[in-house]
Amino acid sequence: MLGGEVVAESVRSRRVLETSHPPVYYIPLEDVRPEALVRTERRTFCEFKGTASYWTVRSGDRVEENAAWCYPEPSPGYESLRDHVAFYPGRMEECTLDGERVNAQAGDFYGGWITAEVRGPFKGEPGTQGW
Repeated sequence: MLGGEVVAESVRSRRVLETSHPPVYYIPLEDVRPEALVRTERRTFCEFKGTASYWTVRSGDRVEENAAWCYPEPSPGYESLRDHVAFYPGRMEECTLDGERVNAQAGDFYGGWITAEVRGPFKGEPGTQGW
């Protein structure tokens, strides 16, 4: 949710786990309102998944720059992420998983989704720099 509107809804997301991270959920692009995403110039590199591209998310009266990302050409082993997008839950008004409101992973770089069943510590929290 952003700006009082649903941006994406899916039962086909991909759950990705990385060391010392809560899960990140990648949603098929076809399950996202296309007018809500505007590509940006931002790029980052993950040693595992490859080069990420970013989107600004626009919905209702809200605009969140670089609040979603994808891997257009994922590295070998991560091909299932092609045509999927992930959202920073801390940049959205609300993200839910199976009806439970998620908490965002700490920090401004990581996009993990924390639910009652997920336990830390996680990268991004105070004192975790350099893990």
